[in-house]
Amino acid sequence: MPDRSLEELAAAAVAGDAAALEAVLAGVRDDVYGLALRMLWDPQDAADATQDILIKVMTRLETFRAEAALRTWVFRIAANHLLTVRRSRVERQELSFQAFAADLAEGLADPPERGDVDLDLLAEEVKLGCTLAMLTCLDREHRLAFVLGSVFGLPGAEAAVVCEVPPQVYRKRLSRARARIRTFLQDNCGLVTAAAACSCRRRISVATTSGRVDPERLLFVTAPRSALAPAVRQMEDLHTTAAVFATRPAFAAPTQVVEQLRAIVASGRYPILTSERL
Repeated sequence: MPDRSLEELAAAAVAGDAAALEAVLAGVRDDVYGLALRMLWDPQDAADATQDILIKVMTRLETFRAEAALRTWVFRIAANHLLTVRRSRVERQELSFQAFAADLAEGLADPPERGDVDLDLLAEEVKLGCTLAMLTCLDREHRLAFVLGSVFGLPGAEAAVVCEVPPQVYRKRLSRARARIRTFLQDNCGLVTAAAACSCRRRISVATTSGRVDPERLLFVTAPRSALAPAVRQMEDLHTTAAVFATRPAFAAPTQVVEQLRAIVASGRYPILTSERL
């Protein structure tokens, strides 16, 4: 449906256009999944949360009043869900920056040469898993503020609406989160500080031995990707720490989520798609 905004598609969906509804969900699902993954770390938990959130979007679409952009409204629904959903496997480890730094210092070694897996691919998997785990060192409210502001690039006023807090409260959360991430990276990450001992390649051996990275089942580098949106940009405000996040992909919602949502739209099980409306 070319040249139709998400807001126009939403209005058509509420009027009973199932194709417009599917287009709305397609237009926001990657943002929702990207936010869920960065909040929960685990791809399966993120996929489950994405489906739950998009069902909420679908069943509440009649309440959208265009007082903000549809994307902002969807982010708000997603944030409310992700702040209260059951903790993910990595969250249950209750990582702190101090504990994570100690963990990164353990078992550093040059990786053995392997013929079955590209070491550069494994290093990227380690990097993505590490940066996602790093976010869980923040509590959920600060994590949400950081991801909205520094990964998705939402303006402060818009992000404050998503977080349902006054703009000054959001700015303080974002500032504290950025400072903690920046300090941790500068102290521990070889991508940011050349003198730091930790590097992604030197973490490959311990990551594979511990089972945190499975060469036969890579979680992140083989995940579907969407085109980088303008809002997903290099974090210039973090200066050298941007190197860690600048190449982080715009993850696309997994195929299973896309197929399940299409089936739900086709089923007519939800109020917006009842026969009386179509």
